[in-house]
Amino acid sequence: MRRDIEVAVGEALAAVVALVLAVLSWNRGTVATVFAPLGEMPAFEATRYVGPWLMLAAFLVAVAGLLGIDAVTRVLRSAAEK
Repeated sequence: MRRDIEVAVGEALAAVVALVLAVLSWNRGTVATVFAPLGEMPAFEATRYVGPWLMLAAFLVAVAGLLGIDAVTRVLRSAAEK
């Protein structure tokens, strides 16, 4: 039973790390470019999305979700065995 709790804590920490990496990846996946006004054209900002970084972020969120679900399952199963 103690081993299940230790594994659950490790999975929870890994899920948090995956979520932090997902946020960093998402921020790298959006690139904003600001264009200054030119003559009669007003200033504007364009956002470009970089697919591989966004896909990595989505994958990391999915992995974090699976790790979280497994950690909760291990804790509940360990509590039920007592």
